[in-house]
Amino acid sequence: MLCCMLAFSAIAEAQSVTKTTHKKAVKTDVVTTGTLTIRKPSYICISTDNDRDQLIMDGTKFTMTMGKKKHVTDSRRNPMFATFQAVLEAVINGRPIPAGDDLTISKNGGVETITITPTGKKRQMFTSFVLVVDTKTSSFKTLRMNDRSGGYMEYTFKK
Repeated sequence: MLCCMLAFSAIAEAQSVTKTTHKKAVKTDVVTTGTLTIRKPSYICISTDNDRDQLIMDGTKFTMTMGKKKHVTDSRRNPMFATFQAVLEAVINGRPIPAGDDLTISKNGGVETITITPTGKKRQMFTSFVLVVDTKTSSFKTLRMNDRSGGYMEYTFKK
């Protein structure tokens, strides 16, 4: 059992992360720090504010915890998160980003900016996701999640 646990932890990659929360109606942004943990092929956990806030992708299940509020969705039922899952898995597994109607990719030097904007009229918690990736290292640089009110949460990743 211990060997399995050590092998499992050895495939996990961790980075530090800074989360900036901007609300349109509030003058000062809230900045917290934490960690990003990636386990191939499809587990990502962004944890900030001493694990009080978390964003977890575990296969098709996405869980966002903000304080005491928990939001859960599944990419099999939510097209925006299906695209998000496909992009995240492609990046962490070093595969090409799959094409999709709800995503655009722009390249500038060694950086790729992937914007996911949902199509259709389904009410979503976020209006778009913008993921910036270092193409040389296949590592995340920033993830910005824009909300309906004009605010956003932006995660900045550092090795």
